[in-house]
Amino acid sequence: MVHLAVALEGAGWHPAAWREPDARPDELFRPRYWAGLVLEAEHGLLDFVTIEDSLGAPRDGRTDRVDGRLDAVLIAARVAPLTRHIGFLPTAIATHTEPFHLSKAIATLDYVSTGRGGVRVRIASSPDDAAHFGRREFPVPLPDLAEEAGDWVEVVRGLWDSWEDDAEIRDTATGRFIDRDKLHYIDFTGRFFSVKGPSITPRPPQGQPPVAVLSHVTEIHRLAARSADLVFLTPQDTDDARALGQEVRGPRDDLLVFGDIVVFLDETEQAARDRKARLDDRAEFTSDALVFTGTPAQLADQLLAWRDAGLSGFRLRPGALPHDLSAITRGLVPELQQRGVFRREYEATTLRGLLGLERPANRYAGATR
Repeated sequence: MVHLAVALEGAGWHPAAWREPDARPDELFRPRYWAGLVLEAEHGLLDFVTIEDSLGAPRDGRTDRVDGRLDAVLIAARVAPLTRHIGFLPTAIATHTEPFHLSKAIATLDYVSTGRGGVRVRIASSPDDAAHFGRREFPVPLPDLAEEAGDWVEVVRGLWDSWEDDAEIRDTATGRFIDRDKLHYIDFTGRFFSVKGPSITPRPPQGQPPVAVLSHVTEIHRLAARSADLVFLTPQDTDDARALGQEVRGPRDDLLVFGDIVVFLDETEQAARDRKARLDDRAEFTSDALVFTGTPAQLADQLLAWRDAGLSGFRLRPGALPHDLSAITRGLVPELQQRGVFRREYEATTLRGLLGLERPANRYAGATR
């Protein structure tokens, strides 16, 4: 079976998408806009949505792009209670965000979504991003940023485990709400962080919400292999998909590998090309990922070829919203279902369950604090 996700970004991944007739640029900063997109993705039985985030400030002198964004984790926490099945992987910037803060934010997302939370970890390498905080000098070499992000994830994961699953006893007779022996100091000391713990938030429903990374280079491949449950790659063809998947997995058979593709979908290939050309006339568009223009059936052929090359699933980036999201849920999904490679109903209640990941044991269970 194929795992399928969508990456939600503003009005779509094409910078001119906000000017399309069906775009809703006046709603980009309203909860109902994001709720509508996620409910459409859930209607299509997708595994999860990712929500983009960055620290990039509005571009100097540019007035023709969508600038400004809402916080991805807060969007997910706002929308998740409106849904029942789909998972959420909001983007978190590891470089400048304290792991303690994000550990409790993602744990809270896991609670409000009843076990469907996760996080996509992102590195910020720009001096402009660092200037928002002013706490250290940039640029910093990428290997150092990747090492820091790895430690960041390790701290987050440790804090999630710092409460054992049965630490809350809620014994009104004795007046003991928690069993203090089941809360643990993580005592993490590394090059970038020294965090004692424990968390202030009980262990999330999934134990460990899934952690994802987008990778293009060897340093981030290593970060993914060290720290992630899921990695997004950007192959350009089937041979590339096979080679990248083998490279990033290495000895880790349990690492899920998703291919990223930007999609412009229509009933005919020519209609998709014409629509993208119209958008390109309004704004230059470049992408790190393969840009696909065609029909849902043609995209299904592409996805199955890459699945046979070893990929676990796909994260599709809609070129324009809502058009290309609806084409995924109402065109691609039925096509994949007809071919017998995509679910017809949700088979699990947690994001880990949808992805086929076991709920991990608590590393501190049975240990003295």
